[in-house]
Parts: sequence; structure tokens; C-alpha cells
Amino acid sequence: MRRLLSLALFVPLFCFAGTAIAADAKESVEADASTRQVAITSSFTGTEILVFGAVENSVQPSAGAGTYDVVVVAEGTPAPVVVRRKSRVGGLWINTASMRFASLPSYYAIASTRPIDEIADAAVLDANAIGFEHVRMVPASTGGTAPTDADEVAGFKKALIRLKEKERLFIKSDFGVAFIGRSLFRATVALPPNVPVGPLAARIYLFRDGKLLGQYKSKVTLEREGVERYIHDAAQTRPLLYGLVTVFLAITAGLAAAFAFPRSV
Repeated sequence: MRRLLSLALFVPLFCFAGTAIAADAKESVEADASTRQVAITSSFTGTEILVFGAVENSVQPSAGAGTYDVVVVAEGTPAPVVVRRKSRVGGLWINTASMRFASLPSYYAIASTRPIDEIADAAVLDANAIGFEHVRMVPASTGGTAPTDADEVAGFKKALIRLKEKERLFIKSDFGVAFIGRSLFRATVALPPNVPVGPLAARIYLFRDGKLLGQYKSKVTLEREGVERYIHDAAQTRPLLYGLVTVFLAITAGLAAAFAFPRSV
């Protein structure tokens, strides 16, 4: 009888200790994309990539509780870019100043559970390059007409962001991430028709009360296929032959059009 009583007292204590360990486990994020490769052909008109994931060791009671914030960032290959400013001189609009940035993502899309300035402070966003205003844009020291005033540099940065948004290469969705369960979430990332071909780096961040709990990284590759890939490879690997063939086709098309539609005298 004493042995049974001792065992009955030991089991509840063991179960309670196990629950405490699980509750203290650190939250983290796991995610993936619906596809790892997107084919770019001559008929490509854009597409969307589904990003889905889960919060490990979630303590969120329901999907709408708002315990966590998730930010999804997709970046294209960084490349240098030049921004020029036009001014009216003598009745003509001409380039009067320019600035070259050493590196800028060729494509940048961000989706979040709410506006990012409500998720974390500027220092955290800057450290992780989250948001248009926090993307690393370092002016290259080229001299010449490049402005050096801090306010003027900020103006060039804003102009560059505005141009990228107009081209649909910088995309923002403040409420583009949605929880569909206490731990599951999903988001869609739009790829416009003019998205640069190459690898895309996807980063998923998990926040709680402004603190970064974890992040997950993945990659999606954009590759040319079909005739477009053949033409691109020919232009890159055999530029002389590609140029001769292009000229020959242009002359042939011009002669064919001249015989097919002769001008009446």
C-alpha cells in the first residue's frame, strides 16, 4: 500500500515538471516557399509565390490573438544604380546632379502582419534591412556632381525608392502575412513581369513585443527557359555570331516586307 501511494505522488510531479520544460522552450520560426524555381519565358506575365510557415513552441492562444508578428522579405541580387536629377535650365530639362549607389537590391518585396514601424524600432529594422527606408543604400564615392549634403542624399534615396515602386520592383504589403492557426501563417509575394532574372533570397522574421525571436532563410531561383534562354545564352557566350544573325534577320525581314508591300508610284 505504501509503495502504491509513493508511486501515485511521484507521477503527477513528473508530469508537471515536463510541462514546465515545454513552456520554457524558445520560440522559433520555420518556413518554406511553394516553389523553389520560377521559369521565365517570353510569355511570362508575372506570378505569385506562396510563403508558409509555423512558429515552433507557440504560446499564441488563437490566430487572431496578435501575440507574434511575422515579416517576409524577398530580395533580388544587389547591383549598383545611378539616380539622376533633372532641372530646368534655359527652358530645357537637363540632368544637373546624380548619385551612384554602390549596391541596391534589384527587387525588394516585403509583407508583414502589420506596418513594420509598429512591429519593431528603427534600430532593429536597420540592422536587418527590413523596409524600404532601412534597405542598405550606400552612396559610392564617385565625385563629380554627386551631392554631399545629408538632406540631399536622403532626397535621392527617397526618389530612388519612388522610382522602384513605380516600376513595381519595390513592393510592400503591410497586412500581407496572416495567421491561419495559433502557429501557422502564410503570405504571398508578387513577382512582376519585369522582375530581374536570378536568385531571390527570402528571409522570414519572427517578432514578439518588438523583440526579434528568430529568422529563417530560403532561396527561390528565377531562370530563363525555352527560346528566351537560348537567345540569352547565345548573346552572352557568342556575341559576334549573335550580332551577325540579328543583322541578317533584320535585313531579311526588311527585304521581305519590301517585296510583299511594294510602294505604288
